[in-house]
Amino acid sequence: MAMSMPRISKCDVTECSYNRKNECHAMAITVGGLHPICDTFYKSNNKGGVADMIAGVGACKIETCKFNKSLECSAAGINIGHHSDHADCMTFSSRA
Repeated sequence: MAMSMPRISKCDVTECSYNRKNECHAMAITVGGLHPICDTFYKSNNKGGVADMIAGVGACKIETCKFNKSLECSAAGINIGHHSDHADCMTFSSRA
């Protein structure tokens, strides 16, 4: 079965340089670390990314997520939100 890159449905982290109107305009993000952090989050006054593109999840390093299939995300869509002073994948769901 072929996988496609899931898109970022919504990003509430408006201080990220890739965020415009709650949309992520990076080409792709990476999720992972000690918890489902958005590794692509970058706080800056300069806006970056590709204006006519909505990001997808390029890689997921959270092996305990039920959507992780061979370190790729298989969720239908991803929501990114605040966790402390950074961005997290709010779609994360632990394997049962």
